[in-house]
Amino acid sequence: MYAQMVKTDPRSAEITPEEEAFQARLDADVKIEPKDWMPEGYRKTLVRQISQHAHSEIVGQLPEANWISRAPTLERKAILIAKVQDEAGHGLYLYCAAETLGVSREQLLDQLHTGKAKYSSIFNYPTLTWADVGAIGWLVDGAAIMNQVPLQRCSYGPYSRAMIRICKEESFHQRQGFDIMAKLAAGTAEQKAMAQDALNRWWWPSLMMFGPPDADSVHSAQSMAWKIKLNSNDELRQRFVDQTVPQARHLGLEIPDPDLRWNEERGHYDFGAIDWDEFYRVIAGQGPCNKERLDTRVKAHEDGAWYREGLQAHAAKKAERRRKAAA
Repeated sequence: MYAQMVKTDPRSAEITPEEEAFQARLDADVKIEPKDWMPEGYRKTLVRQISQHAHSEIVGQLPEANWISRAPTLERKAILIAKVQDEAGHGLYLYCAAETLGVSREQLLDQLHTGKAKYSSIFNYPTLTWADVGAIGWLVDGAAIMNQVPLQRCSYGPYSRAMIRICKEESFHQRQGFDIMAKLAAGTAEQKAMAQDALNRWWWPSLMMFGPPDADSVHSAQSMAWKIKLNSNDELRQRFVDQTVPQARHLGLEIPDPDLRWNEERGHYDFGAIDWDEFYRVIAGQGPCNKERLDTRVKAHEDGAWYREGLQAHAAKKAERRRKAAA
């Protein structure tokens, strides 16, 4: 795999001592830390992946926050508030991890707000009913967990450590989503129909969350060579399908895929073709809510400028008092 990163053989004379030592650490499953030498490509790949992950956590608050004021009970409201707060915290952990790679949070946010940086395509779909909140927790957070659990063992220390707490909290998010869907599926005919409709709309975008097929993925093979990723897109997508289909059947809901079949020979579910044209349209900014999500995010950032300026002024005054006291 290392051949994909640099030359042809990590032991060849063309490999620098730094590259050879770096590879030896990867082979020994030793974490790479911020002050360790690393190839520039490794650093850039981490900045891209961690920042996109952070952006997804921050933008991902928006579809569900829309339902906080309309949650059906006070208990549901409290749970949803806690979940949205968790997502904000995840974004902060990840921005901090990215900053250890020599990029500032201001740079990262500017890339998000100008459209240069991407976030998960799943957050550009609308939340039309309360069942969508359940579907997001069950399917979207379920797919996120499938993606993120292996990242606890990724080669970059700050990223892997951040993922430990994030994964624990995402497990709570998935359970609350499944609980919403279970209550709706066991309710009135109208409530069950609402749950089925949400599943119908979120199923395929959830499968797209794992990224394009391995054969078409630009970054996947390289990230696996560096042990930033430990599993391929297709492998994780298959795991998600195998895990989620029995859950849907337990709820009494139908996966919206006429080609879904259990393959005894493979020991996995076969599933239908994903509309990758839709995926790339949404990534390119043409999804149902791309403009709305980004505009909302930019407005929130601009509205909070006065608070950030106040914090900076307060910090500057404290630093000045410490300087005078030390003089």
